[in-house]
Amino acid sequence: MRILVIGGGGREHAIIWKLNKDNPAHEIFCAPGNGGIGRIARNVPIDAADTASLARFAEENGVGFTVVGPEAALAAGIADEFAARGLKIFGPAKAAARLESSKDFAKRFMKKYGVPTADFETFDRAEDGFSYIKGRKYPVVIKADGLAAGKGVVVCRNEEDASRTLADMMNSRKYGDSGAKVVIEEYMEGKEATYMVFSDGGTFLPMTGAHDYKRALDGDFGANTGGMGSVSPSARFTAEIERMCLERIVKPTFDGLRKEGLRYVGVLYFELMLTAGGPKVIEYNCRFGDPETEVVLPRLKTDLFSIFSACVDGKLGELSLEWTDEAAVCVMAASGGYPGEYRKGLEISGLEDDFGRDVHVFHAGTAEKGGRILTDGGRVLCVSALGADERNARERAYDAVRKINFEGMFFRSDIGSPE
Repeated sequence: MRILVIGGGGREHAIIWKLNKDNPAHEIFCAPGNGGIGRIARNVPIDAADTASLARFAEENGVGFTVVGPEAALAAGIADEFAARGLKIFGPAKAAARLESSKDFAKRFMKKYGVPTADFETFDRAEDGFSYIKGRKYPVVIKADGLAAGKGVVVCRNEEDASRTLADMMNSRKYGDSGAKVVIEEYMEGKEATYMVFSDGGTFLPMTGAHDYKRALDGDFGANTGGMGSVSPSARFTAEIERMCLERIVKPTFDGLRKEGLRYVGVLYFELMLTAGGPKVIEYNCRFGDPETEVVLPRLKTDLFSIFSACVDGKLGELSLEWTDEAAVCVMAASGGYPGEYRKGLEISGLEDDFGRDVHVFHAGTAEKGGRILTDGGRVLCVSALGADERNARERAYDAVRKINFEGMFFRSDIGSPE
């Protein structure tokens, strides 16, 4: 089977690694790919949001199946473009992907269908937002309505923070048009967790639980990032929490999608806050999480392509998912300055070391030039390891990441630490 994977990060590297592991006979293309992906698949220099060019490439190169990684491609309507041409693609249509591409749409959807979430208000005029934050109970959370690569969410501890954040988003357009509208919501107390499910539009199958670490620095300090590491399974995500999540969140969400006439094919990711009153939704993502994919897929025993195919063909109910009992921990190596300004083009050393069985280095932001692997993003490498338990997996992941080096490299030292 010729398969096209859209994207160029650690999530896509993990997807391609798993597809190859399950069936080495697959011929896999990746657009645009990265330095690490290019060593196990053929990189195609087409932007992930260039839907027409990607569809033409699939037609001209006999691609039988396409998998979408990043949210930007879904928001651009790639699933609609491919479906219109009769091409099989794993990922929701643009209308359903609004659950991620618009925070306002998602929050209104949750409110309409009784999905527990934080109270909120939406503003498309800066002056209204400035009036609203005066005299509020703090902290509050301010979110850019549109996509912002995981960075458009700011926890504001006081009115000064909130005023500065609104000015950055709505006046200075720190996140471009994504910040033209903002959602201001109550701050929820608790621990975060991730729950992802596969869907064929009529049936959904849950994946194993996980949680990630969004702050740049140890102890959950520093700025929000796209994710500095993750663990699976998550001790936070107990059997009782999962039961409540399925009953109160997942089922009402899919019931709502059906009532809205939206057939959802792909992965739906629920980012949860585990509050004293039970799990509540922080936000939806309409694709695999990153870096959660890098710990979830190494634990998946079921053939990944068979799941993708069953989703697209409406046959997910015929499958069951099998998982290894081992734990997985991944640690993200990032460029100095991330999530702010950072340098690119720095040579990476240590990638040829023997990291041991079931330790994988998934490239998140790299490029290959003249046989050398160089940094090409803020999050550069995701080092993922399986172990008998979380402690063992953590030790193996850190042993590996410490063998890798590039100028300015940093990583959190507390991923997977006991809570």
